[in-house]
Amino acid sequence: MKLENQDSGVVAPLLPEVQPIDDERSDEGASISGAIFNISTGMVGAGIMSIPATFKVLGVIPSFLVILVIAYFVEVTVEFLLKYTHSGESNTYGELMAESFGKFGSVALQVCVMITNLGALIIYLIIIGDVLSGNESEGTVHLGVLQEWFGIQWWNSRAFSLLFIVLLVLLPLLLLRRIDSLRHASAISVLLAAFFVAICSTMAIHAMWVGKTQSPRLVPNFADGVSALGLFTTIPIFATAFGCHVNVHPIRAELGRPSDMSSAVRISLVLCVVIYFAVGFFGYLLFGDSIMADMLVNFDQTSDSVIGMILNDTVRLSYAIHLMLVFPVMNYSLRANVDELFFPKRPLSSAGNVRFLSLTCVLLAFIYVAAIAIPNIWYFFQFMGTTTVMCLMFIFPSSIVLRDVHCMSTRRDKALAVLVILLAVGTSLIAIFSNLSDLFGNK
Repeated sequence: MKLENQDSGVVAPLLPEVQPIDDERSDEGASISGAIFNISTGMVGAGIMSIPATFKVLGVIPSFLVILVIAYFVEVTVEFLLKYTHSGESNTYGELMAESFGKFGSVALQVCVMITNLGALIIYLIIIGDVLSGNESEGTVHLGVLQEWFGIQWWNSRAFSLLFIVLLVLLPLLLLRRIDSLRHASAISVLLAAFFVAICSTMAIHAMWVGKTQSPRLVPNFADGVSALGLFTTIPIFATAFGCHVNVHPIRAELGRPSDMSSAVRISLVLCVVIYFAVGFFGYLLFGDSIMADMLVNFDQTSDSVIGMILNDTVRLSYAIHLMLVFPVMNYSLRANVDELFFPKRPLSSAGNVRFLSLTCVLLAFIYVAAIAIPNIWYFFQFMGTTTVMCLMFIFPSSIVLRDVHCMSTRRDKALAVLVILLAVGTSLIAIFSNLSDLFGNK
């Protein structure tokens, strides 16, 4: 009996010791700080490069107000998604759309996600090409880092430099089948983005101190040819920069309490508002009216000193490397959505290597060709921001609330949903009309 009691006494303490270990493992990455990190990473991408150009069009004060308004509506629509996810049986954005609108809703969401991610990846390569091989805009030639170091050669042209990056840097990362394998690359990319913001702000403050900056425009200057309708073309740029709705459900799945997700989103939005305003203001202060749609291109003309050139090249290369490391994460969801659309009965995780490799190479080849063919990211941002991004961020979440399949939407929710849809659709239509007018008016 004593022996049996001793055995039971030995076994019993082992059970509670094993269980906490399993719980601890299940909670890895489930802290609110990890959620904030992941949400902020999804927001701070290539969109940050075009924000200073919007300050040139809108002025400082309207730009700051637009940033605040968009951040507020992002918080509102994310709450819509979380509210229905918590109360219903759906655990993903696609399931929410299918629950409210059937198969058509899920396919519509899937197509928008693919277009948005594909566009973002093309923009990433365009910016990387601008950094390495330069760009030409409005008759002004901006040299890339490779051209500054080695002169203009055939091998450092845009097509060859991007081909080198695609084959030797991006492709090996894209061949990793698990997204967990990219976590270290993602951490490095966030640090590089923070480094870029800090250096850019420091350079602008120094330039202002020595009197090399012009006074920033606080409000739009209609005397310079800026039209009232043209102001609406900047809103899609800000909307694209705040896009995080697609990542809400995967990040929420790692959290133990749904309420943590709401707090994480709010903190991330505050951080991104600070970052975007700092980059927009100091970038516009540093370059003034010469600011380009891709601010990185401007960093080849800020200083004639050796130290200044080294600092400029460091800033440009750091952000280019940041985009190279973010690229595989964005491609992961793109590849998964494309595969699910064409092969719904057999997920990519269980597919063979031939299908995985073929899909990866075809998507990468298409992105490379598009990045070579598209010279300016401003119009690409406007296209995405006025179509798929508006749907993913504002129209789809608000439509779920108005559909109200669980009969849980309050009057305030429905009123906000109607307001968000009207503003999103109205802004998109005005921006599209303005862009078309400028396009055909210049011909």
